[in-house]
Amino acid sequence: MNKLVLGNLLYRPLRTLISVVAVAIEVVMILSIVAIMVGQVSSASRQTGGIGADIIVRPPNASFISSVGGAPVPAKIAEVLRKLPHVAVAAPVITNLNIAGGVETIWGIDFKSYNALRPFVFISGGPFAGPHDVIVDDLYARSAPAGQKRVVDATVQVMNHPFRIAGIVEHGKGGRVFLPIHTLGTLIGSPDNASAFYIRSDDLKNQQLIRQEILAIPGLELYQVQTIQEWMSLMTPEHLPGFNIALRAVIGIAMIVGFLVIFQSMYTAVLERTREIGILKSLGASKAYIVNVVLRETAIVTIAGIIVGILFTEVLRVFLGFRFPTLPFPITAQWRINGAVIALIGSILGAIYPAWKAARKDPIDALAYD
Repeated sequence: MNKLVLGNLLYRPLRTLISVVAVAIEVVMILSIVAIMVGQVSSASRQTGGIGADIIVRPPNASFISSVGGAPVPAKIAEVLRKLPHVAVAAPVITNLNIAGGVETIWGIDFKSYNALRPFVFISGGPFAGPHDVIVDDLYARSAPAGQKRVVDATVQVMNHPFRIAGIVEHGKGGRVFLPIHTLGTLIGSPDNASAFYIRSDDLKNQQLIRQEILAIPGLELYQVQTIQEWMSLMTPEHLPGFNIALRAVIGIAMIVGFLVIFQSMYTAVLERTREIGILKSLGASKAYIVNVVLRETAIVTIAGIIVGILFTEVLRVFLGFRFPTLPFPITAQWRINGAVIALIGSILGAIYPAWKAARKDPIDALAYD
């Protein structure tokens, strides 16, 4: 049977190749979309974990997705927080989602307090020297468009305004682009406000005590006070609005593509091999045998497509890592398996009807087929 299956596939190499490529595209769609979507979430979580804070204070009703929160509260609240007995550092921060020229989050920081949480590691340059300076991380600097250089003293456009690069730092400290907090606040119309406050306690054992002290301050009773661990636990696909729905939709579309391609390929193959099926049945081949032949062909095509798809996704990951260093593109072993299983299920479903149709052919009619 295996010789018969391989012979059928090799006899029509173009159709076989197209089917393999279609399955590969399905796998690439699944793995790449999942990698980009999940990568953005995991990257945000890692970046926040590298700030050096262990408590985050946010205004009432603020979304846990801090980058879209604006700057609704006075930055001077940080001065109140610093006076609490167990607070070592309190840093006001503005995070603003910028979609001019691409989607990115701009961070407005008070350099002294933010750096006190965990010091920046400067690769070149240094802190802000003026209100029109910007600090960028190494990945942002490497991702400069062709013909541009993101080096110290170079000028870059941030929110459609020119800024001088004062320093380039190692990535992993919250954001990739940092402006003075007052400058960013002025640009968004809230010059003296903040989005959130990052706190480093004098001892991790005092986190609960700090929470109680903050909530006891008049005017801050309704503020959200969370440990960084609590906040990071929310940065999962299950907690992001619409994330899993979008992910399932993309996977569903990819699965439908694979289903239709395999269905069309195997259905056409069955029609073209009507006489061959008649000969097999006249020689005593059972319905199960015919179904087995069709499904084995499908399985071989699908497995080849899965392998090609995974290899191409790895090539895509290397290319994107080189061309777009700031774009996280993790491909886990679990999702490789998930992608393979989804592609295989879609392909088998697409082959069931052609296989059933082939098995039901009458041998006499099949032999008379021209």
